Amino acid sequence: MIEVEVKAEINDFDKMEEKILKLGAVKTKTEFQEDLYFNSPIVDFAKTDEALRIRTTKNDNIENIFITYKGPKINKKAKTRKEVEIAIEDALKGKDILESIGFKQVRAVRKNRKYYNYENFEISLDDVEGLRPYMEIEITLPDGTDYNEAQESIFDLYKQLGITDGFETTSYLELLENKNC
Repeated sequence: MIEVEVKAEINDFDKMEEKILKLGAVKTKTEFQEDLYFNSPIVDFAKTDEALRIRTTKNDNIENIFITYKGPKINKKAKTRKEVEIAIEDALKGKDILESIGFKQVRAVRKNRKYYNYENFEISLDDVEGLRPYMEIEITLPDGTDYNEAQESIFDLYKQLGITDGFETTSYLELLENKNC
């Protein structure tokens, strides 16, 4: 799959939630996420613009765990890249496997996230530990699909919500790493 996503810094979660719901979006869930990011023993993912993480989500006492690989970004305007994800049953065992074959944990990123569906968009309001509030709008497409139209539709939706700047194509991991430099 190809993930096309754009994030923007926002000022107020409650006001943005009002705008999202007024548009006709439906709130689907609220969850806590902890992402453990790893670097490869072969290549530096910071240089190749790739990501490997173990994500644990908690929603209404239900825990889900995934290993996700994200390929290098395809373009600079939006965070568009290949994403491959599989479910696993135990984050600590997954971490142990990765570290046993040479991967190194880089950082944990923790956030509370509210999800909304609107047409073919997934919208999230993100409260990330150590960062200001953000909103992400995402569309997932099959491999080989032209992502330019999807990208433009995300920016159009941002305009409808009153956001025309403050866009960010770096990951939360990169934002936190840059903040600590």
